[in-house]
Amino acid sequence: MKNMKIISTLADETILAEVGERIARRRLEYQLTQAALARQAGIAKRTLERVEAGETAQMNTIIRIFRVLDLLPNLDQMLPASKPGPLELMKRKGKARKRASSQQHKSATEEPWTWGDD
Repeated sequence: MKNMKIISTLADETILAEVGERIARRRLEYQLTQAALARQAGIAKRTLERVEAGETAQMNTIIRIFRVLDLLPNLDQMLPASKPGPLELMKRKGKARKRASSQQHKSATEEPWTWGDD
């Protein structure tokens, strides 16, 4: 069976059905029964049946299923951590350095720098 591409124009129900099918296929790849996956995930078998049928589920249920099916790294790719915005970077800029680097002081015998307009 070919995977459907999940795009924003699909109805929620269609996306849920596709996700459910993908979970079922992954479960079968791991050669787990619904009962075994549910037990390992700490959820009811009926809950897993509903997820695989494309019904809604709580996020913690999905996370438990993903953990057993080794899919949590995919969530990290799907929802990368936010990077600081330009204003946040500007706020941090003044606080980034904790110490000034030591500068060598010019000796008293050196003449000050000029533009050379003599």
